[in-house]
Amino acid sequence: MTTIRIAPFDAAEYLDSEEMIAEYLSAALEEDDPSLFLAALADVVKARGMAKVAQDAGLGRESLYKALAPGAKPRYDTVMKLVHALGVKFTTAPVGA
Repeated sequence: MTTIRIAPFDAAEYLDSEEMIAEYLSAALEEDDPSLFLAALADVVKARGMAKVAQDAGLGRESLYKALAPGAKPRYDTVMKLVHALGVKFTTAPVGA
């Protein structure tokens, strides 16, 4: 019998450009699930480096871990600090556009 080994998928390994990060976060936002978006945001932060993003966002590293932990409900201003530190921005469009 042959044993098949499967490595766990880590999205952070593929988030290597601003364009990829923006597409990934946009796709997560389209799902209309806050926990999914925060998980995607955590993937991006991991890809960029927790300590660096925390510093760029003006947050403590421990605070960043808490804000992105499963089940966390970070404040809007915390999310916006992270988004800006990652070099992306949110835009809006009419539904169906």
